[in-house]
Amino acid sequence: MARGQSLTGGGEGESPERFSLLLRGNSLSVTAAVRNFLASTSVNVARITYLLVCELAGIGVSMSTKGMGEFEIPLAMGVLAGLAVAGIILFCETCIRTFTLRGLTNTSFGILVGLFCAWLITRLNYQEAVERILVGLNPEHEAEALDLANSINLGLNVFLFASLAFLGAVLAMRSGRDDFAFIIPYVRFRQDAASGQPLLLDADVVMDGRVPRILASGFLNGRLIVPRFVLDELKVLAASPSLGKRQRGQRGLDSLEEMQDDSNIQVSVHEATEGAGAEEMGARLIQTARLLGARILTTDENLTKLARLQNAEVLNIDDLGDALTPAVVVGEKIHLALVRGGKDEHQAVGYLSDGTMIVVNQAVSKIGTTQDVLVISTLQTAAGQMIFAELYDPEELGAGTVPGPGAP
Repeated sequence: MARGQSLTGGGEGESPERFSLLLRGNSLSVTAAVRNFLASTSVNVARITYLLVCELAGIGVSMSTKGMGEFEIPLAMGVLAGLAVAGIILFCETCIRTFTLRGLTNTSFGILVGLFCAWLITRLNYQEAVERILVGLNPEHEAEALDLANSINLGLNVFLFASLAFLGAVLAMRSGRDDFAFIIPYVRFRQDAASGQPLLLDADVVMDGRVPRILASGFLNGRLIVPRFVLDELKVLAASPSLGKRQRGQRGLDSLEEMQDDSNIQVSVHEATEGAGAEEMGARLIQTARLLGARILTTDENLTKLARLQNAEVLNIDDLGDALTPAVVVGEKIHLALVRGGKDEHQAVGYLSDGTMIVVNQAVSKIGTTQDVLVISTLQTAAGQMIFAELYDPEELGAGTVPGPGAP
């Protein structure tokens, strides 16, 4: 009979941080909570370190102005200034959390880029401008004004280098090792041949449940990427009041957890761009696949056709199943378990390992047993291939009797 239909129907299914969030309904399991904490630790440590540096810089500027009279900056003001600068930069970092910088595949490279940009800005000699402004405002206290300018310039340098290094590091940490082409035109980092091209999963193929077994068999390789909107859809389905949808969503989450627990499979979540929720899911998957240079893995026939029309790489598991289905020819003997009756009273029905149905004539008395049957005809339908057979009788064949067609 028909195999592998789309589990959500019609292509409706459908961030770089480590995959960590697997919700069971509305609750978060202890294991998932621990993984979520570990996944965000590196970014949180960078945030806290940057905040402390800004606070120390503000305190340092305040302490350096002690004894300057009217130019003395209160300690509280220095603390607040450091907090304000850190807050603004952290806010900017939050606003760009869905964007990644191509080619920054490790934190050290990101820090170096940030420091280099900060050094370029210091070449503008804004320190002299600060000195001229302060001396111009207080010409009668030129020495104190110059001391204040030096203190302010020191703080600005610390803030500038720390801020740009922080932003570069965060962008680098959020960029996958082999996801993106380098930002310089015509230059692209070669992917590790052992890792293969990344595979972008849609909701249908996750709920299908065959991906872990296919990966374990070695027929597919490459890092698995689950878009955030696909993960969100699975969580919505798992919390659905409909029993069927809830079971499919739960099966999808279980499948993701199984792949995550396998040390030989790399799974990551790709954060989708904010504001893209209005787009059709298939179009979002194709757009994300192009951005990441990944192949789409699905069981949705409509999505497969749409991706191929737009020249996007797509793999359909059902196509693999069709290619691996053994060809059954007329006259072939098959060892078959007969499990139920057929449409006609005299018929029995059995199934091949791929789900193909075989109707056996004059075999109703053999239901519940395993028999050798001889294929006499095949019929291709919209639902798949149907095979008709007769019970295998060596004596009848030896006598030259040809089985008649058993198709109704």
